[in-house]
Amino acid sequence: MAVWLLLSGHYTVLITSFGVASCLFSALIAYRMDVIDRESHPLHLWPRVIVYWGWLLVEIYKANIDVAKCVLFPKKYLRPSLFETKASQKTDLGKVIYANSITLTPGTVTVDLDGDVILVHALTKGGADGIKTGDMDQRVTRLMEES
Repeated sequence: MAVWLLLSGHYTVLITSFGVASCLFSALIAYRMDVIDRESHPLHLWPRVIVYWGWLLVEIYKANIDVAKCVLFPKKYLRPSLFETKASQKTDLGKVIYANSITLTPGTVTVDLDGDVILVHALTKGGADGIKTGDMDQRVTRLMEES
């Protein structure tokens, strides 16, 4: 609703009330159909999520520099590899966060997630080594720990 308001530029009471009513109606239908999962908003994780996002943004920045080097000097830096890594998270949500974090980092992409095994493609040796060290895996595991 907020995004629509910002993008549309229509701020009349009538339009806004129709928007609120349609959002509430959609939420009611989704609730009655039982399509809202129970893991979608783990509010207890928010303090740790903010710290994790900060760390991930720094990693994304560093990986962007790596990819830029690959573009500018491919013969020197480009070392593509395909490898498997183990996910130590206990929940499906934790494994998906880990796999998506790998994909969000430029130069690496999660190709497959099968149980605890993640197939990763990396453009550089540094990108592959960064995943293989297990730092991201440990951080996601700590993020998902119950407190």
